[in-house]
Amino acid sequence: MPVPHLLYSTPEGEIREEPRLQALAFDGQPLEISDLIPLPDGVTLSMMPDRRAVGRKKNGERQVLAETKGWAVAALLPIGYTRTHLPAYDKVEGTEPLPFFGYSAVAAINGDLYVAAVKTDDPHKWHPRSFPRQKLERLVQAKTRAFPENRVIRQHAHCALDYSCPTASNLFFERWEMAIAVSPGCNSRCIGCISKQEEENLISPQDRLDFIPTVEEIVEVAIPHLESADEAIVSFGQGCEGDPLMQWKRIERAITAMRERTDKGIININTNASNPRWLQRLFDAGLDTIRVSTISGHPETYTAYYRPVGYRFEDVKESLKRAGEEGLYSSINLLCLPGMIDREREVEALLAFVRETGLRLIQLRNLNIDPEVLLPKMPDLASMGKALGMREFIDTLHREVPEVAIGNFTRPIKRGMVAR
Repeated sequence: MPVPHLLYSTPEGEIREEPRLQALAFDGQPLEISDLIPLPDGVTLSMMPDRRAVGRKKNGERQVLAETKGWAVAALLPIGYTRTHLPAYDKVEGTEPLPFFGYSAVAAINGDLYVAAVKTDDPHKWHPRSFPRQKLERLVQAKTRAFPENRVIRQHAHCALDYSCPTASNLFFERWEMAIAVSPGCNSRCIGCISKQEEENLISPQDRLDFIPTVEEIVEVAIPHLESADEAIVSFGQGCEGDPLMQWKRIERAITAMRERTDKGIININTNASNPRWLQRLFDAGLDTIRVSTISGHPETYTAYYRPVGYRFEDVKESLKRAGEEGLYSSINLLCLPGMIDREREVEALLAFVRETGLRLIQLRNLNIDPEVLLPKMPDLASMGKALGMREFIDTLHREVPEVAIGNFTRPIKRGMVAR
């Protein structure tokens, strides 16, 4: 059976195969063919700065490549694929943390490139080909000219053009899930926050929203999308903001105004779900779907990552239970780090959480963070039991909660509808 070989990047950025060494995962285990899939369309190969490439010799010994030869390589997966292994590397002492990306292990087999991942959703709505740059620029220019005073449009023009954000871009393409950012503030202090970092050695890859839009600005953007867009979803809660629930009163008025004008489309919120009472007001106003962010079904793991201010994990569970009782299509945005989310304690806690809350969809999300930044701040992995592996983790979810959909994207499902 062919052996997956180590890939590395030369200092000049050329990707090469080292046929004398077997590729390894972050935990030191050798990658096998069964761990890998061919590189999917839309993947990006990335050199891991100041991380030496590591492989295994035929005699089982671990070998680190010299810095002069090259650096470790990882794949950055397109949305719709879930990584199953982190890449192995040997870190140069004193180097900076890795940028906020979701690094996946890679290997070469007979000259072809592979990645440790599984396909978990249809990626076509999120593929870069669906967002042609020149057309996007024309659409942004036209929309900003038509609505020169609307700050929501200006914000998402920035996100679409500078960060290639799909939901921001959909505002201009007038289709699918569209972003509306509303909240500069947040009551979580997530270790991996991408728009406002409290850690001294971490740099946020995005700028945080610095204004609160008016109800009129929100409605002006939302109504045309709800009425005319294909599979229209208007989504509060984006990567460029804090948590939208901090602006629940404004969102409540905006949803009420939207539903007075149209019953078309889906109104969604992506949130930490920290306050069931505030969310109930949004349910009553006409919210259709909710996606709740979590890294775990276990309160210890959740609290270590989110570092909540003024709320508890029990509040998150209560919010999801109320959403189900009110007929909303509820999901979680499950931040996944291989070797942690798939451990026995975490799997058991997640299954209990899913059953207790009655949620309908688990959206698997590759957590974008340097694992050596995250893991020291989390509960000891040994306390979580054995790692089952990501493929077994996903299979377990399908087997134990077959009524719950597994994917990566929010579904355009109207409130009260039954769907997977």
